[in-house]
Amino acid sequence: MSKKHVVVSLSGGMDSSTLLLRCLKEYDSVTAISFDYGQKHRVELERAQSLVDYLNGCSEKAEQDQLGTITVVGKNYNEIMYRQIQLNGLVDLLDSALVTGGEDVPEGHYAEDNMKATVVPNRNKIFASITQAVALSVANRTGENCDIAMGIHAGDHAIYPDCRQEFRDADDAAFRIGNWEAERVGYFTPYLKGDKFTILQDGEVLCEELGLNFDEVYKRTNTSYKPIKIVTNGFIQTSPENTNWTSPVVTWYSDYKSASSVERVEAFIKLGRKDPAPYADETGPVTWEHVVTEVTKVLESHNQPTSNGISWVETRTY
Repeated sequence: MSKKHVVVSLSGGMDSSTLLLRCLKEYDSVTAISFDYGQKHRVELERAQSLVDYLNGCSEKAEQDQLGTITVVGKNYNEIMYRQIQLNGLVDLLDSALVTGGEDVPEGHYAEDNMKATVVPNRNKIFASITQAVALSVANRTGENCDIAMGIHAGDHAIYPDCRQEFRDADDAAFRIGNWEAERVGYFTPYLKGDKFTILQDGEVLCEELGLNFDEVYKRTNTSYKPIKIVTNGFIQTSPENTNWTSPVVTWYSDYKSASSVERVEAFIKLGRKDPAPYADETGPVTWEHVVTEVTKVLESHNQPTSNGISWVETRTY
């Protein structure tokens, strides 16, 4: 039996996007919110919007008869209510490598001490307060309980103090002290004992259960803290003699050197699937095989072999 209401903080990354799928599977009413706080990797907001548009477009269940007539026979899930919250007035007030104007985002593994530069002061507290307010408003408006879905998992890093359990406990206590009817709000944490790989595994299962295309879902996610923008001139060949130039085409690529990207690539290696998101480096677009080779070097240097020490092998036809 489906649960009623849930609010998801959708970053546009792999974890929260998979969490969104899980919520579509388990809840009747899903509200998703994203935050624009002036992050350099603002492409994640574009990907989040694109994902929601794709998912809402797939919400209806249809059948085709022998004559090719398509008939809507029900719903795979209810459409998502989605909002992007503007906090970008904070951009020059926050000290972090992740916000516009900050230092360069460091490369390497999360085990590196310099990854502290990617901490955004009090980010999760800011996001949590707004998410709690939305969830409590849903509960009060409907007279029914509402959960907050969280993608926290065992692989969350101690480098981020606001990912620690003691922070979450204190934050929840403050929410309940500061609000009437706060008992109507609960939490949904399906990945608490998993990691990025198990989250991606769940995403694969959910795509099958919800009638979604795995590649279409995950190409609409961004995990890179150092996305690369490549601008190319577009053209339309109207005839063998004539070519009409169009506006420049902007394509965002993931890097494979920042810690967030390394973890994403590792999860896809373990899953045995090619990541549908495009990758590039300072030389331009690169192949998936190149990405796997370079990330495997980083993982091996930190004694974290991929897939039980076995190098990646393409096991599927694309």
